[in-house]
Amino acid sequence: MIKLNGKHQPDSRTARDGMANTLNAMMAEDESICYIDCDLMVCVNTNQLQKNYPTRAFNAGIAEANAMGIAAGLSSEGKKVWYHTFGCFASRRAYDQAYMSVAYSKLNVKVLGSDAGVSATFNGGTHMPFEDAATYMSIPGTVVCDPCDSTQIAELTKLLNEHYGLTYMRFPRKDVVKVYDEGSEFKLGKGVVLHDGTDVTIISSGIVLDEALKAYEMLKEEGISARIIDMFTWKPIDKELIVKAAKETRAIVTAENHNVTCGLGSAVANVLAAECPTVLEKVGSQDRFGQVGPQSFLMEEYNMLAKDIVSAAKKAIERK
Repeated sequence: MIKLNGKHQPDSRTARDGMANTLNAMMAEDESICYIDCDLMVCVNTNQLQKNYPTRAFNAGIAEANAMGIAAGLSSEGKKVWYHTFGCFASRRAYDQAYMSVAYSKLNVKVLGSDAGVSATFNGGTHMPFEDAATYMSIPGTVVCDPCDSTQIAELTKLLNEHYGLTYMRFPRKDVVKVYDEGSEFKLGKGVVLHDGTDVTIISSGIVLDEALKAYEMLKEEGISARIIDMFTWKPIDKELIVKAAKETRAIVTAENHNVTCGLGSAVANVLAAECPTVLEKVGSQDRFGQVGPQSFLMEEYNMLAKDIVSAAKKAIERK
């Protein structure tokens, strides 16, 4: 069941609280859950885990590759392991260990990459991951998620905990717009149709999803019927839903907080190319590095706003 908020208002909880508080509650019930952090517990409010479960929550320091090795070791002993660092480090610095020590070894580690894309803001280009999801999508058998608000993050934390294997969830740490009301339920690998439409389909996720919902309203005012899909699982992607939308609307727009060359847009393009060739426009970072600035500036700079989605939708319709 999905409960759409639809008010474009700030979430009462930060994104990190959706994860941290849920993980804290799960650790109280399941003693097999362990948590590894790379000196960023205060940043994501998981310092409560070290306080409440000192024998199962560890600060491995600013040594991301080594921390992933520790996570793999704990998993080999039957633990359900959660690992956190900034998304740039979870992907670039710990990739080989995630690939070989966890995935190749068929172990069970849930990787959390915070400050996804432009949400890294003033940490700047060195800390702004536009390619983090791509690295994990390239590893066989992984699950990769890009949730939008605290409700979805909390629910995905529960779902990922029950899924065996290497998973990656990217998310912003701080304020987000509330898209879903409490009680909404999700399924890994299945997208959610938030609005139906016949002229164009907009597939989005994460912090750009609210911009897609705003674009829906702007297009509706101009008499354009847009279908909005929340594709919060990038891998495995919901092929059936993508093909259905392609056949019925004959025009697709993807909108993401990631490089379009290797993220959601590319994943959707792969499905369309193989199953149902369709007009496609991609909104997001166009093969660029990050930079310093507030999120509002960065979303405009990297063309992630509703107006950019509207423009792409009209272009896709014209190309049909």
